[in-house]
Amino acid sequence: MKKSEWLLLVVTLCWGSAYLLLKAAMEAVEPLMLIGLRFMIGFLIAGAILYPRLRKATRRTVALAATQGALLFLISVTVTFALKSTSTANASFLLSLTVIFVPLLSALFLRQKLTPQLTAGIGFAIAGIGLMTLKMPLSMQPGDLLCMLAALINATYVLLTSRAAKEVDTINLGVLQLGFAGLFGLIFAGFMGQLSLPSTGGGWGAILALAVVCSAFCYIAQPAAQKFTTASRAGLIFSMEPVFAAMFGFLFAREMLSPQGYAGAALVLCGVLVSEYGARWLHALRRRSRPQAQPDPGMLP
Repeated sequence: MKKSEWLLLVVTLCWGSAYLLLKAAMEAVEPLMLIGLRFMIGFLIAGAILYPRLRKATRRTVALAATQGALLFLISVTVTFALKSTSTANASFLLSLTVIFVPLLSALFLRQKLTPQLTAGIGFAIAGIGLMTLKMPLSMQPGDLLCMLAALINATYVLLTSRAAKEVDTINLGVLQLGFAGLFGLIFAGFMGQLSLPSTGGGWGAILALAVVCSAFCYIAQPAAQKFTTASRAGLIFSMEPVFAAMFGFLFAREMLSPQGYAGAALVLCGVLVSEYGARWLHALRRRSRPQAQPDPGMLP
């Protein structure tokens, strides 16, 4: 894997920790206010550190950041309302459909062809996510459609990030999009009467962790890393998020996966490995299967 793809894996690892932090933060503050606070605090911290660089941001960067920030806000809002009318398991699976939507949108709008190993990797990942999250009997809840919409918006965000990363300064883009997402969150929180601050230290701690790690670091590192890989590869790496979420759930909340869940996690990991090393493995197998050349008897002494 490239260094940029390892960075995306670290970003995905951080996002996997967000589920536990969100649970704690949602008990301390209203949903829209949480969205506004996590992104705005992340923007203020990153902006203070990178202020000299931000002063050089172009109008094009600001325009792209506004679009990206709006998409981040829409993803967060859609997921929040979806969780009110569907199960966490269904939501986790349907949100992971991003791994399918990204290559489909890439093929439709960017004319990017899928390699056989990437296609196989996506298949493994989706099967694994399904094993981890879906339970029988399957049922369609009203929030499921919102989750699918969120996955589609997220895929659009990943694609636009890949394009924007090749046009503008990725660090400035990452910082400014946080500011726009936070601004949208605070504005809508005001409209909905949700402008209230957390009253507990635990709530503030969870929000600060979300702001610094899962927002400032992740959404600045993501466009910087996507500059050096394809959107489809990024989407496949992001499919590891439910695996990392399950790992953090086990470590800090003692949440155990079923045998089906562990099998699903293994399939997701296989999908990433097949995508990265599948062509190399296939080439090695073909070389081993070729018959060894036998010496010509007439050439023997």
